[in-house]
Amino acid sequence: MSAIDQGVPRIGASLNPHVSETEKALEVKSADRLENKSAPAAHEVREALDDFLGAFEDFKQANDERLEQIEHKLSADVVTEDKVERINRALDRQKKTVDDLALAFQRPEIGSGETRAALDPAKREHKRAFDTYVRKGETHELRHLEAKALAAQSDPDGGYLVPSETERMIDRVVSEASPIRAIAGVRQIGAASYKKPFATSGFASGWVGETEGRVQTDSASLSEMEFPAMELYAMPAATSTLLDDSAVNIDQWLAEEVQTAFAEQEGAAFVNGDGIRRPRGFLAYDQVADASWSHGKLGYIATGNAGAFPSSNPADVLIDLIYAVKAGYRANARFVMNRATQSAIRKFKDIDGNYLWQPGITAGAPPTLLNYAVTEAEDMPSMTTDAMALAFGDFKRGYLIVDRIGVRVLRDPYSSKPYVLFYTTKRVGGGVQNFEAIKLLKFGTA
Repeated sequence: MSAIDQGVPRIGASLNPHVSETEKALEVKSADRLENKSAPAAHEVREALDDFLGAFEDFKQANDERLEQIEHKLSADVVTEDKVERINRALDRQKKTVDDLALAFQRPEIGSGETRAALDPAKREHKRAFDTYVRKGETHELRHLEAKALAAQSDPDGGYLVPSETERMIDRVVSEASPIRAIAGVRQIGAASYKKPFATSGFASGWVGETEGRVQTDSASLSEMEFPAMELYAMPAATSTLLDDSAVNIDQWLAEEVQTAFAEQEGAAFVNGDGIRRPRGFLAYDQVADASWSHGKLGYIATGNAGAFPSSNPADVLIDLIYAVKAGYRANARFVMNRATQSAIRKFKDIDGNYLWQPGITAGAPPTLLNYAVTEAEDMPSMTTDAMALAFGDFKRGYLIVDRIGVRVLRDPYSSKPYVLFYTTKRVGGGVQNFEAIKLLKFGTA
């Protein structure tokens, strides 16, 4: 029996009996960990994961109690329902804490001796010149270096390219923080767009005998997809004190400042973007019932219940969704949904009483649903009438992100005195490249 039902108080216990002790304990522990600005130690990550797994056991026990009440009384007590929902919310927050700690623990510090030693002289020179530009606004050396390197992408009015290691750091942290980028296919380009040919009809083929004549076959019909790279920007600000402090790692500061802005903008665009001045999200394409699927559209399975899962055997539609995807795409497929949808699915059981949703057993590992990984993307719609609130498929083959090489920074010490603004831009595009690889679940009747 868990500490919840035994009445054993935990850290941060509340006098309100309707507030979950698990929720209060996790809130206090999570706050303590997040207040620590230094890099987390391995034991902190393990402790956070242990708390999360323990909370999931409390959740299962509370939900079992709720289901038992429904079975015997046809409805659950309000207190029990409230307890389940509170632990459910606490689980979501604790999972985010575990992921954030694991991310911070694994991230190497920019500018370490090993990293600096790996840079060739030209890159070290560019790094020093860029550091001087950011701290003091001096451009002569940086302009000379980029002119010598024929860096036509930069100019005094459009900013200067960040050093290559800083660009890699920005790309890495954005990849880790942006849920769709972390699972999609990514290609770097040097032009304004990426064009990909595809066959609308294959080459003709057939069976022949050993000595029979071969009839000339028809050629394939080819078409072209284009993925233009759009400009994404962030504008972090710094004080003169920060820039004058030689102990501050400018590269790491810049990467950390822009990562949240870039990740949030990308996350929304890769899901719902309309393709105008931003990438086209996979939910922005035409959608049809999977039985009527055709190229250029995403197929969907309907739950049969407006704004909700079916009232009986709700997990059956998840199995239908899985098998709507061809076998070749299922091996690396995953579910994509927001937190609210995941909270509802977390209560589902199979006929043997086992929970279908299972937490990741190591820090940074995603939870699983029916043995497929789950990606939480807050930009996915919630379960409302006719909403495409859940997606399943091989996103690495289904959705393509294109990054134009180069991140630019323009220093602006005038617009917001006494702060110095750094107008940081990158070019990124995206869209569906394989319409068979992704299927949607529609929370509607048809």
